[in-house]
Amino acid sequence: MKADGSVLVVGVCVLLLTACVTLAPGADEVRITKNAADVAACSAVGNINTSGGVQGPSQIVDSSTELRNQAVGLGGNVVFVTMAVLGVPGEGVVYRCPKSN
Repeated sequence: MKADGSVLVVGVCVLLLTACVTLAPGADEVRITKNAADVAACSAVGNINTSGGVQGPSQIVDSSTELRNQAVGLGGNVVFVTMAVLGVPGEGVVYRCPKSN
């Protein structure tokens, strides 16, 4: 039996939609940086990492969202990225920094 092309398209769409990571409350206020000077006056609260490797074009957004969610869970507001693969942040240190005006 021959598979219809629309079945494949629907399958891919479902896969992409279910792979998305949503922001936790407060995670939209977490900054992500690769500049050590941005966290010089901050207190480190913990190390974080994403679970898994690059799995598609949405991975950059999902990875950043996952890091932000983990930062909120630790009570931080800035993530200093310590490891990225092909531009996708994978590991970082969460910092609690003074609020800037």
